[in-house]
Amino acid sequence: MKYIAEEILKPVKNIAGGINLPHFKNTADSVATPLPDPKTVVMPLKQHIGAALEPTVAVTDKVFVGTLIADSESPMSAPLHSSVSGTVKEITEVKMPSGEKVKAIVIESDGSATQAEPNIPTINSAEDIVKAARNAGLVGLGGAGFPTHIKLAPAVNDNIDTLIINAAECEPYITSDYRTCMDDYDDVFDGIYLLKKYFNFKNIIIAVEADKPLAIRKLCDIASDRQDTINAVKVMKLKKTYPQGAEKFLVYTTTGKMIPPGKLPSDVGCVVMNITSIAALNRYIRTGMPLVSKRITVDGNGITNPQNLIVPIGTPIINVLEFCGYNENLTKILYGGPMMGLAVSDITSPVLKQNNAILALCENQNVKSTPCIKCGRCLRHCPVNLTPAFVNAALKRQDNEKLAVLNINQCIECGSCAYVCPASIPLTQVMRTAKSILRRNSNVK
Repeated sequence: MKYIAEEILKPVKNIAGGINLPHFKNTADSVATPLPDPKTVVMPLKQHIGAALEPTVAVTDKVFVGTLIADSESPMSAPLHSSVSGTVKEITEVKMPSGEKVKAIVIESDGSATQAEPNIPTINSAEDIVKAARNAGLVGLGGAGFPTHIKLAPAVNDNIDTLIINAAECEPYITSDYRTCMDDYDDVFDGIYLLKKYFNFKNIIIAVEADKPLAIRKLCDIASDRQDTINAVKVMKLKKTYPQGAEKFLVYTTTGKMIPPGKLPSDVGCVVMNITSIAALNRYIRTGMPLVSKRITVDGNGITNPQNLIVPIGTPIINVLEFCGYNENLTKILYGGPMMGLAVSDITSPVLKQNNAILALCENQNVKSTPCIKCGRCLRHCPVNLTPAFVNAALKRQDNEKLAVLNINQCIECGSCAYVCPASIPLTQVMRTAKSILRRNSNVK
């Protein structure tokens, strides 16, 4: 296999707006360290977009690593498996970062990490891969948590011709996907060619930002493999522009196709999968072990030893912080990166399937907003061409009729507007609040 720079694709289109961020990829060279099993894990029964699960175990039941502990009859769901061996201690209720309260299974670890009997799937068709994705409990591991089998199901038919593999990882600090490229190369390679074999993808594009030259070299080795006789697998080097890795923008930059509001990539003939999801799917097909752990980046100016970790799902954040060392004067902890991450109010909150980072920050909390100076920066940098300043003004006037015509639901909450605002107005929170008001008014009607 030979790395040929001339064969790397250039973006078909470039996104409007967006921003250039300092990347702070401090942990790029950090090979992930396994975190020791915690004494207890807390497993919320909704770690995906869709319906909440119901327990399939009871208090005092013995479980092993990989034991099914919760499931749902709803298609829009992903089953949950124990990440430790031990005993079900209680079934309780926890509050998610979104504010939603969901059931959770608390498991007391016995420290042995005994694995359940593996159930290695037999793969003879695209349908078998879709079934395997669900049985693995696999969701989008880049942050959104969309059930993977739902993404893949439309591609069983011939109308989906393009698979886009998201290795962009454009948020500051996070390097967990990058380490997947470097450390899980075999699973990435085999996962890509497994999908190529059983689905009708005519184009497979591995999209990666230009600031990852070593990953690009690795991915080019995948694309140039001799079994790809029709040259379907290609690497595309993206510009270092945030939020380049967002699903709709990735489809646009790689294919030139625009996803209409309210539609999915499958509606324009595409499937988008995170590169870590590809590796996890292949790992399940190879070993029979479902999704029970997650590689996460632990970083921020409140962390003593920033690094990548392999963490059992359900591990309390405090265990992660203690392992890495942290400043006791932390002012903010985030699931994810500084732009789209969700604030965590309780350090006993668990690591979830879709978490790719824990960011711990010591920030100056005295930053105060000043009145909007109508500079227009939020308009120029919004990648979906919204007008956050107008939304903020309408919200202050409680003008719900104006809010209804500002296309607020197209906002992806990327944080670009808040980042560039010279008045330090928390525009991302403004957009979230406006969206919440519109949903509430819609429900009232």
